[in-house]
Amino acid sequence: MLRSWWLGVLFLAFASGKRLWDVPRSHAKEQRPEKLWWEPQCQYQLRHLQDGARISAVLPPRLEGHWISTGCEVRPGPEFLTRSYMFFANRLFKAYQFYYRDPSCREPTYSLVIKGKIRLRQASWITLGATEADYHLHKVGIVFHSQRAMHDTVARINQTSSGMRCSGFLPAGRTWAPSALYELLSAKGEEDCTPGLGFAMHELSLVRVEKYHQPLLLQHNQGSRQVEELYLGDIHTEWSERLHYRPTGYQRPLQNAMHHMHPCPACGIIYRADEHNPPVLPARPELPMLLNGHWISSRCEVRPAVLFLTRYFIFHANNRSWEGYYHHYSDPLCKQPTFTVYASGHYSQGAPSLIVRGGTELVFKVTHAQVTPMDQVTVSMLNSSDFGSCGEAGSWRIGQELDVTHTNGCAALGIELPHTEYELFRLERDGKDRSLLFIGERPTDGSSPNTLRKRPTSYQPPLLQCGEPLGTLARHIMPHDPERLSAQVNHGAPRIPVSLLVFLATLLVNWD
Repeated sequence: MLRSWWLGVLFLAFASGKRLWDVPRSHAKEQRPEKLWWEPQCQYQLRHLQDGARISAVLPPRLEGHWISTGCEVRPGPEFLTRSYMFFANRLFKAYQFYYRDPSCREPTYSLVIKGKIRLRQASWITLGATEADYHLHKVGIVFHSQRAMHDTVARINQTSSGMRCSGFLPAGRTWAPSALYELLSAKGEEDCTPGLGFAMHELSLVRVEKYHQPLLLQHNQGSRQVEELYLGDIHTEWSERLHYRPTGYQRPLQNAMHHMHPCPACGIIYRADEHNPPVLPARPELPMLLNGHWISSRCEVRPAVLFLTRYFIFHANNRSWEGYYHHYSDPLCKQPTFTVYASGHYSQGAPSLIVRGGTELVFKVTHAQVTPMDQVTVSMLNSSDFGSCGEAGSWRIGQELDVTHTNGCAALGIELPHTEYELFRLERDGKDRSLLFIGERPTDGSSPNTLRKRPTSYQPPLLQCGEPLGTLARHIMPHDPERLSAQVNHGAPRIPVSLLVFLATLLVNWD
């Protein structure tokens, strides 16, 4: 297992020329008084995250069952929704998508009922650990939950190229009828009125199922509960591309209705819902944007264009400075490290978003970066980069961190300094009353949100708060076990090359 809290000491060992086991912790702390030691909560979360034995992929994926959202989801646009998908043994499926006007999923606008058939194919050649699938839609119907929702939705359909063909879908001025189901698509008909909604089920073309055991405390005996999660393909961040986009990443996972995390206040409500009775989730308070503290990934994350990574952030509210570690890997369980980027800078005071209700808009400046290669492939690439384009040419070594600020970043990895990004944040609390930080989703095309127009309208997987700031910068924290690092140097899988634009898209806020 990877033991991240050793890495600060590991860096000291490299710097001093001593072996790791020759550097007592107390002595290292005296030599590096500015070093920030991990808070116990952060250590525990990182151990949980990097304990590969706790999470396993189900291969081939077993889709049969009922899969549900565990809360209100945000898709690019923005769109607020919950999902309830049922897969049957004969490969047929029935899916509900419930759409809302608000980010708490309490004001339903319309529901979609989708029926079709899915067939699993081969392992994905693009997204390691995923399975490709073919699907065919038999029918898509819509139920409106208010006159306003009916009027707005019909107007959207009529504005698209399919609007003329769908003019008979719903006559203008039609009065809302509760529980009435209107057909948007049918395998027996020629009309398809779904494009006006930006609707596509391409998420079914990329599938991954994971299972793990959630620790429980049963009186004086420890136990666990099995949790099963279904990862489906991601939704393109550009509305104009989503109808044609074939996923290479994932969206927020669904959980098996019989094997989900506890507590989950939304799960039972979504499980019992249908197109006529959409789920109305419990009210949740709007939290102030208090970033101060430590935030870490709750899982290994997959980004479009085959990026596997975890993130770790520290925010210092007293001077609005931030630090972030982006740990990149070559596998979907984040067990084979390829390189780590440390970045830091400052951020602006937040303002409520006028586009994404419940979100806060901030501007981030990236002014400093350091890179640590963790495998020989990355070392070779960095050492062969053009002189003056990525730190000290020819000086890269496995496990050794080098500054790239003086070369304005690292062209080989797509790091560009200084850099500005326009961001979207949101704070929530989960069923265990833990603080969650949602940071804006990266553009699917691999670019960066470096203009106002490209500010995110949806979020990445949430970060968990795991500690308060100690007032010093968290330098030299690199969560990798030295024994595992040695083994991976000799036996690790080759790293998938990372393009300049794709890496730039992950530079600011892709930590977890």
